[in-house]
Amino acid sequence: MTRLFDKWFKLTELGTNVQTEVIAGCTTFMTMAYIIFVNPAMISQTGMDFGSAMMATCISAAAATIFMGLYANYPIAQAPGMGENAFFTYTGCITMGIPWRIALGCVFIEGVIFVILTLTKLRQALIEIIPSSLRYSIASGIGMLIAFVGLVDGGVIVSHPSTFVTLGKVVSTPTL
Repeated sequence: MTRLFDKWFKLTELGTNVQTEVIAGCTTFMTMAYIIFVNPAMISQTGMDFGSAMMATCISAAAATIFMGLYANYPIAQAPGMGENAFFTYTGCITMGIPWRIALGCVFIEGVIFVILTLTKLRQALIEIIPSSLRYSIASGIGMLIAFVGLVDGGVIVSHPSTFVTLGKVVSTPTL
């Protein structure tokens, strides 16, 4: 079995082995397991069924990760984008009042456009013109947003009258 994995994934050629890859896979899963609960908790605020959102999160993450490993031989876990889901939930559906079914249709159309951009190599050209400092800043901002949502859901961060924006809802305006 080890030889089959080594032949298929070129493990020896890449300087790794089955044990290292299994440990790395388990570590990656444990690191990303939060999305199984955080993503459905976030998007179910739009009116979607929590259980259905959880199942869709699990299936899409598993399918994309398996595809990335088997087709591209690239050990990167894939999952729904938390930044896009936060925008979908708090800006599109809650703040702007767009029904989740319509917003989900827009996300599908966006996905089709993204695939077209990728197949035509235009996506790579667009990424290369964005300065690396901005790319790192965006990733950091998304990480802070995910942490913020988790801390709010965990009750560590709570609403206070002096807070004027909480998850897309205006609570009050600060007085000077």
